[in-house]
Amino acid sequence: MSEVQLERPAPFVALLKIDRPERRNALSLSLRQEMAEHVVALTVAEDVRCIVIAGDEKAFAAGADLQELVEFTPNDPGMARLRVLWEALADCPKPIIAAVRGFALGAGCELAMHCDVIIAGDDATFGQPEIRVGIMPGAGGTQRLVRAVGKHRAMKWLLAADMIPASEALAAGLVSEVVPGAEVVERALALAGKIAAMPPLAAAAIKATVLAGADLPLEQALLLERRAFQLLFATEDQKEGMRAFLERRPANFVGR
Repeated sequence: MSEVQLERPAPFVALLKIDRPERRNALSLSLRQEMAEHVVALTVAEDVRCIVIAGDEKAFAAGADLQELVEFTPNDPGMARLRVLWEALADCPKPIIAAVRGFALGAGCELAMHCDVIIAGDDATFGQPEIRVGIMPGAGGTQRLVRAVGKHRAMKWLLAADMIPASEALAAGLVSEVVPGAEVVERALALAGKIAAMPPLAAAAIKATVLAGADLPLEQALLLERRAFQLLFATEDQKEGMRAFLERRPANFVGR
């Protein structure tokens, strides 16, 4: 039975719904593989410009499936399978929105942080509690969390296994916005539709430049930005966007 449901709720928008409620959407190896396959397929799909990932009202994803991991060893072949989802997400040039309700813990929090925008319900809870079971985050939970909220807040959350309510996550800069729980998917899809209506090459350039530039010295990052800015003047969408603005009409972006 499929653990990830693919829906196409609007033009150029894909919705991936984690569907493993009996385990609070814990990220099993099979679920990770299925999610990765969907993301890879959507990455190359010409009729998709924005992806939304959601869970259910109780959990976005409550972590990794510890029943599968408890007997792992450092060189276990399964370790490579743990990485497949993260590599698919990291390689996706299209904007990805996380629609989070309920628990987003451990690998679930890391899944949300792999996305470009996080829409959280007021009933959402984030955290990296891996230390409680004798390990640590292994899919960016230390690095992405520090970059999102700063060293001292991240260290407290990581070392004390704190649970972070949505309001605190918003104040810290971990999430993009908080809405009533029942409105999370609706809001995420509305934002996805707005992004999908933008020129996709420009959206991809923005995403790539933000991610690559975050780890560079400012001068190098600005050089990267200028280069990406200049290259967009070779696109049809740049001509269409500027002409439509000057002619006071809606633009029709085609991704070329």
